[in-house]
Amino acid sequence: MSVTHHPPAELVAGFAAGTLDAGEHLAMAVHVAGCPACRRLVRAVEGVGGSTLEAIEPVPMRAGAFESVMAKLDRSPSRSHALADSFTDDALPKILRHYRIGRRRWVAPGVSMRPIELPGASSSRAFLLRSDPGTHMLEHTHTGMELTCVLRGSFSHEGGRFGPGDFDFGDDTLDHQPTVGDGEPCVCLVAMTGDLRINGFFGRLIGPF
Repeated sequence: MSVTHHPPAELVAGFAAGTLDAGEHLAMAVHVAGCPACRRLVRAVEGVGGSTLEAIEPVPMRAGAFESVMAKLDRSPSRSHALADSFTDDALPKILRHYRIGRRRWVAPGVSMRPIELPGASSSRAFLLRSDPGTHMLEHTHTGMELTCVLRGSFSHEGGRFGPGDFDFGDDTLDHQPTVGDGEPCVCLVAMTGDLRINGFFGRLIGPF
């Protein structure tokens, strides 16, 4: 798998530092697992952070801190057994086996999604998006950030072609109209904040709903 598109450096740094929210962390974890270049960058950032920590004067932990961490681990999501209704053959990344994944629902002709239950509070939401070959999405912008990891198939827009392993980052400055490649469905993991804003007459028509 040849990865061409990577996340911005600030997302890689946030992932290494553990400062991303749950949805952003999941999207980054899926990409980093399949991208040797980003794994090396994450290790480099972690190395810098480790050196910084070694130079800091240690302070005692507050009472009960260890027990609190262990309790959070005990409440982590159980393994999902809900993968067998629509994306069974899509070779989902191993990390997703630790998340509960909801049932498929159609969001547009040829396009369906499955929500991913995230642990704890998160400003972003995550889902699996499946689009039929040749699907043309409506031209749209975003009110927040959109992190997309391609798991299978491909799509293209003004930023280029995105295939398996590629990472697409969008924010409120981006205006695009993705088109799914021919030959096989495109399956992506998406984490996003805010909403989509569909451009043109159709967007104005359905916007209030």
